[in-house]
Amino acid sequence: MLITTTGLAQAQTAEAADPVVTLVHHLDLERYKATIKGLTQFGDRRQGTARNRAALDWIETQLKSYGCTNTERLQYQFTEPAKRNPAAPRAPLAGGPAGQGGSTLFGKRAPIGVNTDPLAQPDERLRKLNEEPTPEGTGLRENVYCTKVGTTRPDEMYIVGAHMDGIGWGEAANDNGSGTALVMELARIFSLPGVTTERSIRFVLWNNEETGLNGASAYVEQRKGLQGIESPKGSGKYPEPRWLGMIQHDMMMFDHGMPVAKLDANGKPVLDAKGQPFYVAPKEQRAEADVNIEYQSTAKFADGAAKLAWHFRAANDKYATNYPAAVGFHMTNTDSTPFMDEVPAISLRENERGQQIGAGWNPHWHQPTDLFSSYTDKDFLLGLNAAQTTLAAVAQLTGARVKP
Repeated sequence: MLITTTGLAQAQTAEAADPVVTLVHHLDLERYKATIKGLTQFGDRRQGTARNRAALDWIETQLKSYGCTNTERLQYQFTEPAKRNPAAPRAPLAGGPAGQGGSTLFGKRAPIGVNTDPLAQPDERLRKLNEEPTPEGTGLRENVYCTKVGTTRPDEMYIVGAHMDGIGWGEAANDNGSGTALVMELARIFSLPGVTTERSIRFVLWNNEETGLNGASAYVEQRKGLQGIESPKGSGKYPEPRWLGMIQHDMMMFDHGMPVAKLDANGKPVLDAKGQPFYVAPKEQRAEADVNIEYQSTAKFADGAAKLAWHFRAANDKYATNYPAAVGFHMTNTDSTPFMDEVPAISLRENERGQQIGAGWNPHWHQPTDLFSSYTDKDFLLGLNAAQTTLAAVAQLTGARVKP
């Protein structure tokens, strides 16, 4: 693309007038991809395993290298959930029939589930990397986070989060390397020299999301009563600033659309064992791909969450470069859920959780194919677009400034 002298001057003037433009320009597709790639070296990062702990250490090291040096760990005891009777049907998700999950609104449904078979992973190296199972019973688990301390309102804070654990015998590249890398990239940019915010921002990587949002729930339980308490008194320091909003990121990259009938070499639909068409996700990112911003309409803070979601939509309209955003009110099954009755909470995703993900729109979800190599630059760009959206919205909400 040719950039004229006049165009460059106009861009520089815009940056000087709007610090958000400057901050968003620090996001880079290759750097975002590299962070996801770095996370995949630990396989699926299943909670309770050595690879999960190694990933936490790596994340903390990266955060410190960005200048987000006040990293902390929140420890909690995790008790393994009761084992489900294999013969019992799986509970429906968002109104779908038992055993399938998801909404039937879209009609066409691809198979979904959680892969537990190591032999489904053809890569011997990944099978070896992921072979350690989650230990039985109770054990110590950790979340890791760092904080951008506000200059004038350090006692108020927005929480920006994503879960770093995964399952499925793959690399958990999308679920949820894509969200983890997004949060890490925002921590890096807000930690750059010369960047200040009036309010605080906490960047949190949760553990145990896949087992039932345990890491986020532990944070809420341990920290909600500490909000806004100055410690030591008179120091101007607030270990847990008062929560103003919580923003979660979970599966950011794959919006290929509704499953379509798989065709054989003659162009005829492939049928399953019941004689019904076998549906698969399209191979290419759809032209209508978007970032889904969700809140929960039944939450105690639903009104505030709706306002927060629409603020993010407006930030997307102004600052995101490639994909639009859509607002929905069925947020569920992600780490913002434990917060939603304590503070306005929203979630950014690639698809609607109940109606689309539950209907099999992402064939890599909890599968051995959730690999870095399974995604194209169009997919990674959707994740970067979500990063632009959150970066811009949070910068506005916290009063971000950039010194020349």
